Amino acid sequence: MKPCYLVHLTLFTLLSFAVSTAAAEKPNVIVIITDDQGYPDLSAHGNPVLQTPHLDTVHANSSRLTDFHVAPMCTPTRGQLLTGLDAARNGAINVSSGRTLLRPELSTMADFLAADGYATGIFGKWHLGDNYPFRPEDRGFQETLWFPSSHINSTPDVWDNDYFDDTYRHNGVLKEYQGYCTDVFFDEAMTWMKAQAEAGKPFFSFIPTNAPHWPYWEPAEYTEAMRERFEEVEAAGGVEVKPAGKREDLIQFLAMIKNIDDNVGKLDAFLEDSGLFENTILIFLTDNGSTLAETYYPAGMRGKKTQLWEGGHRVPCFVRWPAGGLGEGRDAGGLTQAQDLLPTLLELTDSEVETPEFDGIDLSSMLKGEDEVDDERMLIINYSRMPQGFEYPAPDSPSIMKKEMSGVLYKRWRLLENKELYDLETDPMQQSNIIGDHPKIVQKMRSTLNEWWADVRDIANEPQRVIIGHEAENPMMLTACEWLDVFIDQQRQVRRADLKNGYWELDVAKAGTYEFELRRWPRDSGLALRDGLEATLVTDGELVEGVALDIHAARIQIGNFKARKVIGKNSRFVKFTGHLNPGPKRLYTWFGNSDGQPIVGAYYVYANRLSD
Repeated sequence: MKPCYLVHLTLFTLLSFAVSTAAAEKPNVIVIITDDQGYPDLSAHGNPVLQTPHLDTVHANSSRLTDFHVAPMCTPTRGQLLTGLDAARNGAINVSSGRTLLRPELSTMADFLAADGYATGIFGKWHLGDNYPFRPEDRGFQETLWFPSSHINSTPDVWDNDYFDDTYRHNGVLKEYQGYCTDVFFDEAMTWMKAQAEAGKPFFSFIPTNAPHWPYWEPAEYTEAMRERFEEVEAAGGVEVKPAGKREDLIQFLAMIKNIDDNVGKLDAFLEDSGLFENTILIFLTDNGSTLAETYYPAGMRGKKTQLWEGGHRVPCFVRWPAGGLGEGRDAGGLTQAQDLLPTLLELTDSEVETPEFDGIDLSSMLKGEDEVDDERMLIINYSRMPQGFEYPAPDSPSIMKKEMSGVLYKRWRLLENKELYDLETDPMQQSNIIGDHPKIVQKMRSTLNEWWADVRDIANEPQRVIIGHEAENPMMLTACEWLDVFIDQQRQVRRADLKNGYWELDVAKAGTYEFELRRWPRDSGLALRDGLEATLVTDGELVEGVALDIHAARIQIGNFKARKVIGKNSRFVKFTGHLNPGPKRLYTWFGNSDGQPIVGAYYVYANRLSD
């Protein structure tokens, strides 16, 4: 298809113009990554219910990486995508619990492209740190529209955001937007891209959607249409959900993907109408395996999000660039991974920026059909697990990464957790552990695993520190989402009062007087420390009841500063003020009952350097 502003040119002139433009100008770059949509959740991959015509069109016209792998959970994938480095090396190894923070000294895809003259923008989910120096505006993105943590309505998000008419962070300022979240992110991205194109500047637009991540909230018209479609397929015997209790979740999950597909269609129409289609590199991938595909259509794979089975980490990846010599749509085999996309993009854009040694490899020649991935390549997948059930930090928390947590991928072989071997060629559903039958293969794979772990083990679990008292973010809100190795990631956990406690790993930027405001509820809730809260109806669901806690006292410790206060009946917060010297510190908080016994940590702390 041809850009509309050239339709009156002759075919010869059009082709000559397109070729000379492609040669003279940097290509634009758009990366779309969806959340919890897996390989099976596309009609191009045989899904029996879901119809994704726009993503299917991208699929048909792209170089398709058919054996492409990510981490089985979203933060590690995002860090690997943006740095070209393994999660164990870049610091972002988990989705919460103080383990989401991308090492601040590392350059990101946005840093590299900005240094090469690109305008850089993010529109959606970041999930690599909510505070300085980990926010997208600290990591190379010049235009930022995002929400914190893992999903809308997470612990640090604006209170009671519900996917509709929400408040997001735009260039450092909270701003309310009208409309459904996915629509907003695509619309704002297109508005920004149009402005960059009109200014004659190449752009890198990163569109990481929160959909179809739980909670399953979407516009009613999508739910209704998907329910009709689902019932139609059910009646024809084309789908069965097991367990049956997942049926409604699945309908809503698929409705969210249908909305994504419509937005991809709008994006392609925009690129055509703006004359940007031919010289724009578009990459589509997902961040981990599907959350629900195993209940109805696993596409011949075992496993889902958070699991090392193939369905947990093998995902779609399509790369399209009409003017870039990638040719017609084609399948490109060989083991590939998220870490490969950054070095590949830098090669495709003829970047002259100095880069580190990546863990990923340049796939540009393979995308063009000129080469193949080395058949001897092995991939290591490792990420830290959720510390569910831990009420306080522990040295044995599952969020501590270990060598034995790994999956090793080699040709058709999968070595999982260093104790199970599967042959995908004869056993695609990974039912038969044959580790005792192939000692040479196991030895070869273990040798690679041992070498990799020896290289990363000393840094894999190093906590990264939020900086307080820095001009870039002062005052600031800290939340229990960053308690090290303790999981408080969701506003529903705050509402139901999960009785946990943890500590923040901090770095004090400057010596001075610091104020800490401890809260059980965030400021924007308007609630007092002892308040409860009724269940709240939102646009497409209900937020759970907020449990009241009998809070009478508070304590704090950070560095050498320790203090305790008794709390009044209607207090919304308690403040502590003290002097801190610069350097690394741990912040501890406690709320206690009338007997002085600790109940829970402060889910929210507002930190402010008052003076030097």
